[in-house]
Amino acid sequence: MVNDNEIKATVSPFAIREGEIKTFDGKDGYVSMNQIVHKINIGHISDIHFEILDLVNEFEFITSRQLFQLLEWKGIEVKSQDKLNNKLDQLVRSKILTRYFFNSEDGKGIYRIYCMEKMGKYLLASREKECKWQPSDNAKPVAMIKKRLAGNQTIIAYLRKVKAFDSYVAKPSLTAKVTGKNFKATGGSIKLAKGAKAIEFVFEVIRREDDWKKKLVDKMKLYKDFYDNFVPGDSGYHSIPQLIIICEDDKHIAETFKEIVMHKLEIERIKLYFTTDLRQNEESLDRTLVGFRIDENTGKYKMENVQVKLLGM
Repeated sequence: MVNDNEIKATVSPFAIREGEIKTFDGKDGYVSMNQIVHKINIGHISDIHFEILDLVNEFEFITSRQLFQLLEWKGIEVKSQDKLNNKLDQLVRSKILTRYFFNSEDGKGIYRIYCMEKMGKYLLASREKECKWQPSDNAKPVAMIKKRLAGNQTIIAYLRKVKAFDSYVAKPSLTAKVTGKNFKATGGSIKLAKGAKAIEFVFEVIRREDDWKKKLVDKMKLYKDFYDNFVPGDSGYHSIPQLIIICEDDKHIAETFKEIVMHKLEIERIKLYFTTDLRQNEESLDRTLVGFRIDENTGKYKMENVQVKLLGM
């Protein structure tokens, strides 16, 4: 597998492409539970397949590369990406998982996305694993899926590259107190710990979908409500978490920050940090965050890299 720092992409694979559609790449037809149980009994579906199923259930949408990195981090031996792809094919053929790819005028996407199927939910239930999947989940639009994939990549970068990494939550839920609304951080959250000190990052992923500016404003109103009224223990956080907004590229960071300022949605209790998909490919993450400050000479906001030593190797 190609290392992150060897990837030469100039555009994120999780960026929005014009006219992009999600295309089914799974298996049609019927597979009975008896057939699946037989495969389990003869060892064609083993514990490692269940480990894969657990991760797909946890992240909802995920690529095979992301699965390989997570399995490797968990200490589960899968030998190679090709070996993992073979196991994924077995799960797709058995309708335990299903698969999609993205298609646009530029051609097919370079990766496949895996998600749950009904048989997968039944198998997890047989092992007393909670699975909230329902068939309509697989109908989610391209932008929503790409937000999940970009969030996955960020979580994986932190758990693989940051020594202070402690834990992650793939789909954390927060509450905006004044409006009484529960909402999800689309990029997940992570906890870093060093000695007696700990800090938690919450990731919000923004994509250039058709109405992205309106969606950004609506979401930032919820975050502002959450942060303005935060007390220790809210939504499971012992101290106020750091919000990091994941954009498609540096230009998108500037566009996103402009919308936040124009709508007066800055958060007083924290300094907003930004990053991009491709910054997660750096060997060390200590310089991957971006902030804004007012230039004393011009009086305008200036984007600058922020060094966070805790994120170094």
